[in-house]
Amino acid sequence: MTPETTEKPDDEIIEVQDLTVRFGDLAAVDGISFSVRRGEIFGFLGPNGAGKTTTIRTITTIQRMTSGRILVDGFDVDKDYLEVRKRIGIAQQHISLDKHLTVRQNIKQHALLHKIPRSEMDARIDRAVELLGLDEYMDRLVDELSGGWKRKTSIVCSMVHEPEILLLDEPTAGLDTMSRHVLWDLVRTLNGRGTTIFLTTHYMEEAELLCDRVAIMDHGRIVAMGTVDELRDIVGRVTVETTDAEGRTVRRHFADRGSARTFAKSLGDRYYSMRRTTLEDVYLSITGGNLA
Repeated sequence: MTPETTEKPDDEIIEVQDLTVRFGDLAAVDGISFSVRRGEIFGFLGPNGAGKTTTIRTITTIQRMTSGRILVDGFDVDKDYLEVRKRIGIAQQHISLDKHLTVRQNIKQHALLHKIPRSEMDARIDRAVELLGLDEYMDRLVDELSGGWKRKTSIVCSMVHEPEILLLDEPTAGLDTMSRHVLWDLVRTLNGRGTTIFLTTHYMEEAELLCDRVAIMDHGRIVAMGTVDELRDIVGRVTVETTDAEGRTVRRHFADRGSARTFAKSLGDRYYSMRRTTLEDVYLSITGGNLA
């Protein structure tokens, strides 16, 4: 019997409705609703423990929800989880590769798990490997790779069945600066070829550079969502940063540079800087928290 799909707008490939996930008395995810549009890069930004990973795990059918509903390309995560799994790939924060096998062997393992016919397997692996530039590493043991190349291998494994949606959980956590930039270029390339990307991060710069839209999570809830410019508008697009009498950093946000200059003049001889408002400013203003 063919699974029954639910009518949805053409541009929404993931719909999350009133999602709650509880662990005992703790609401790791507390009644959130959002959608991801087909072909976009959508980001979850927030500190460790905000509920980002739990949301990803629930969308990918790894974690059961307490209540709510999730549709992936029109299929219900609870009722049609096999159809959902065909359409998604996930690269988790903690890389799940067999370090005693080669890159090639790890990728083939994942191809078998996804029940890719042997007649198609080599061609699919070759396409993914060429796209991510892993050719020269195919016969190396995973244990011999750097963190960045392990991450790329993990992404190839998650894509070997050619999913429509790729979910990346903290894709650059623990990587050096060069490896982070390599992964950012990879995300852009995959998205440019039509893959919808849903990533979680606690790096402000990462979200700002990559994402078409960003949802800010804090204590299991979405506290703000929109494009980077829409989020800046919440607090003001221009920031004046100075220090108070005790030497503590003080930030004031303004809708335009004229208003910011007027405030800056009132500071007298105090040192200040005027700059464009960042996602970090938005986060701190909305939550009063930090990203530790």
